[in-house]
Amino acid sequence: MLKKPIIFCDFDGTVTKKDNIISIMKQFAPPEWEKLKDDVLSQSISIQEGVGKMFQLLPSSLKQEIVDFVLETAEIRDGFNDFVRYTKEQNIPLYIVSGGIDFFVKPMLQPFESITGLYCNEGDFSGENIHIHWPHACDEKCPNQNCGCCKPSIIRALSSGDTHSIVIGDSVTDLQAAKIADTVIARDYLSEKCETLSIPYQPFDTFYDCIEILEKLK
Repeated sequence: MLKKPIIFCDFDGTVTKKDNIISIMKQFAPPEWEKLKDDVLSQSISIQEGVGKMFQLLPSSLKQEIVDFVLETAEIRDGFNDFVRYTKEQNIPLYIVSGGIDFFVKPMLQPFESITGLYCNEGDFSGENIHIHWPHACDEKCPNQNCGCCKPSIIRALSSGDTHSIVIGDSVTDLQAAKIADTVIARDYLSEKCETLSIPYQPFDTFYDCIEILEKLK
């Protein structure tokens, strides 16, 4: 690889084995959340609208209970610790770019201090129900303009002509990023969409697979 690799890795369902937003909703939300999830997956509403409305179903008083639930139940995908160590040893920037919310993403990533940076959405608990802020908005090149945490915009902001962008992900929130990446490492929904749209990708199950893929890119 002649260009400098830079990694943009999803969190929910990628770093963790399951999507934490889905787990939170199953545990705490009223039944209305399911239609919102289906509408997001079918792309009939935006990620920003769907996720925002899901969290608005939850009272702010549940904050600590939700954090405790995620820390107790979420599992880190096999090999992630070694993957973080590998990227540091190889001097490869590793950005976690997540459609998740800071109040549960940050506590889970706290043990992995060498991660280069974290981009995610922010929870606001000042009102009766949880409100989500979206600090990482779409740039002028994004066709959607309401991604929530806009992964393609972040990739464009951090990449340059001498970088090789690598996207690792699993879901609908990673699809637009995959379309502009130099290398895509995918599983689950994202791999299916890559197949459908003829986007080249490498499959993975654990982060040991990701290390092997990066080694082959050298």
